[in-house]
Amino acid sequence: MNRKLFGTDGVRGTANSAPMTAEMVMRLGAAAGRYFRRHDDTTVHRVVIGKDTRLSGYMFENALTAGFTSSGMNVLLLGPVPTPAVGMLTTSMRADVGVMISASHNPHYDNGIKFFGPDGFKLSDEAEARIEELVESGVAPAQAANIGRAKRIDDGRARYNERVKFTFPTGQRLDGMKVVVDCANGAAYRAAPEVLWELGAEVIAIGVTPDGRNINDGCGSTAPQAASRAVLENGADIGICLDGDADRVMLIDETGRVADGDQIMALFAARWAAEDRLAGRTLVATVMSNLGLERYLREQGIDLHRTGVGDRYVVEAMRAGGFNLGGEQSGHIVMTDHATTGDGLIAGLQFLGEMVRTGRRASELTRSFSTVPQLLRNVRYRGDVDPLDDPSVREEIAAAEKRLSGNGRLLIRKSGTEPLIRVMAESEDDGLLNEVVGSIVDKVERASDAAG
Repeated sequence: MNRKLFGTDGVRGTANSAPMTAEMVMRLGAAAGRYFRRHDDTTVHRVVIGKDTRLSGYMFENALTAGFTSSGMNVLLLGPVPTPAVGMLTTSMRADVGVMISASHNPHYDNGIKFFGPDGFKLSDEAEARIEELVESGVAPAQAANIGRAKRIDDGRARYNERVKFTFPTGQRLDGMKVVVDCANGAAYRAAPEVLWELGAEVIAIGVTPDGRNINDGCGSTAPQAASRAVLENGADIGICLDGDADRVMLIDETGRVADGDQIMALFAARWAAEDRLAGRTLVATVMSNLGLERYLREQGIDLHRTGVGDRYVVEAMRAGGFNLGGEQSGHIVMTDHATTGDGLIAGLQFLGEMVRTGRRASELTRSFSTVPQLLRNVRYRGDVDPLDDPSVREEIAAAEKRLSGNGRLLIRKSGTEPLIRVMAESEDDGLLNEVVGSIVDKVERASDAAG
């Protein structure tokens, strides 16, 4: 079916505007409750619900609670916890479904709903489509005697912290290391500094004073400049920048330079392959990962399996192929040996473990390969006609691919949330890079104007 609610990562939008209204979220909770109880209407089931620090989280937490309890499910409320904690606790608490209330790296006025199945992984397209059908058709509420209960779980963060520390190499400590951690005023504002301190690091924590409106505001993985300054001002060994729900990470080396997900994955893949623990000698990444990463992996005898944009598609490919390492350039690092979804804190700890093991500085470990220059331009289009169907656009794309053959890469894709065409190219030839992107953008704009 053509989904109206669910995008590439759950349901997302501006709070108090469709679809992110309290009424719709309550209906979504009721529909999800019915979906997960579809084979058993007699036993009370359970759902765990976490959230980040957005002001609207209070509203949506209550709306979801009303929806789920109306369908006969017991609700376990975790409060502010990272997204990966919801995946973890869904399985450890034997819940039927987990929900994270978060819009990830988006501004405070946005919010979203992410679902996890009983196995701790995000739901499939088919499951989301079925839940959406139930939202549209409506579901009958449980009988009065079968209404669910709600309970606060006070130690959810502590359980997550212990699980995260367990992933750090046995016998290693962070004594003597000075670590800046930027929590984006988001879900990990308490968990991340606690874990790092308990492992022995001297912690300089920023982005740890959430007020409901400052999440991702000039801080976190989408704005690493604050952490870069803190690293330099404090003479820190490394900076760890998380996003609002802590499922992605950017690293700052001791010189203040930012390392993205591609560099982090390159280090992990090479190390794991050397230890013969990289399943299938394959790294899973999206089409957005840099061509330099692909070339580096090839030199290491490691395959790169590319997917569509979105960490859920990375995870789906990992599960289908039996692979255990994947992620995105944006900082989602998925290690299924440790978690069911991207976990920025675990990824940061794994990197710190490499620093301890090798005795090397962050700047040495975050420069595995030279990136190929990349240029991305977004073109907003009008009208009901897809500009990519226009013959002149297709001809220009074909010509650009021919020009880049053997000297770069071209990627054209439509946004899943906005009427945008994303035009991205990579090449060491800056002139060629600007020419091919500019020519395609021009043709798309002309086709859009003609259609509008």
